Amino acid sequence: MPVTAEPLQASRPAQAPSTLGVGVIVWLASELMFFSGLFAAWFTLRGENEVWPPEGVELLVARTALATVALLASSGTMHAAVVAADRDDRRGAIRWLLVTMALGALFLANLIGEYIEAPFQIDSHAYGSIFYLMTGFHGLHVLGGLVLMVAIVAAITGRSLAPAGRTVDVCSYYWHFVDVVWVAMFTTIYLIG
Repeated sequence: MPVTAEPLQASRPAQAPSTLGVGVIVWLASELMFFSGLFAAWFTLRGENEVWPPEGVELLVARTALATVALLASSGTMHAAVVAADRDDRRGAIRWLLVTMALGALFLANLIGEYIEAPFQIDSHAYGSIFYLMTGFHGLHVLGGLVLMVAIVAAITGRSLAPAGRTVDVCSYYWHFVDVVWVAMFTTIYLIG
């Protein structure tokens, strides 16, 4: 009786990465380079100016620290939205996305309030220019994240039967990136000076 070799069991095929996920990660890498340029400008200006920040600059450190806590808490609520979406709990995902949006809106409200109360403008001095550029571009990124979440909530509440998990997951990449950038920015601008 001839001996035949039994075919080796093939291991499970590797799942191809999501095109959307890869695209968002590549885009976030370019965003990291953009923000790196802003940080480089900050430290260059700081090194070239003997008095930094200039006289008369008073930042609302305590209030912005509270807004920072709200933004960091939004990372937790975003994670809860991802977990709910992965379980195909659309209501739970929507609820957590709405809480995340409220925390992000609170952060933006603080930023706008700080702009209104700041004793300097973007054209007052180099500090004003880089302060408004850094915090303004970050604020625009937070606003973009909120718009993205509104679109995702609209898609989830619609008639689509497509699983929501991947879309919410990719949105979370962006939101966590925005939060991490803010931690570096808050430390640089408000704590180190």
